[in-house]
Amino acid sequence: MNKKFKQILSAIALLSLASCNNNPASEIKNGNNPAAPAELSAPNKGPLHFRGAISNGMKGDSISFDVSADGKKLENLLFKGYWRCSGNLEQQPNAGPQGAFNIVNGKVDDHISEPPNGGSTAWRFDLKADIGAAKASGTFRMNINNLGCDTYVLKWTAEAK
Repeated sequence: MNKKFKQILSAIALLSLASCNNNPASEIKNGNNPAAPAELSAPNKGPLHFRGAISNGMKGDSISFDVSADGKKLENLLFKGYWRCSGNLEQQPNAGPQGAFNIVNGKVDDHISEPPNGGSTAWRFDLKADIGAAKASGTFRMNINNLGCDTYVLKWTAEAK
């Protein structure tokens, strides 16, 4: 047999072995196939950083965040802008939760309270987001009930940087 023919047969044999492994179909469907060749695995590129603008807030208000490499967490959310606090307009240069939001099917619909059992003086961060590979959009609200501080619901769009 010539060398090219042997290479083709070897490749077919490897593909046959990979498709006949004993992994449940759900594991393979979810990308957990240990028999898959290493070169077919997606490289870990690290978190994806998004930056964007608020469309219904004060001029210059912005939002930024990271999406984890596995796409399951929205982290490092930062709001730079203004909110009303006891009737006064105040600037927040870098406000955001220390915790992370869960991403399910490219969407976030969740809140984080810090501290978690902080009661009426806890900071509350509400986020709704549709996240794509290069763009994201949604709403954001940050408030402290007992102190009368609130951004109210802000609409935002962001792009991956």
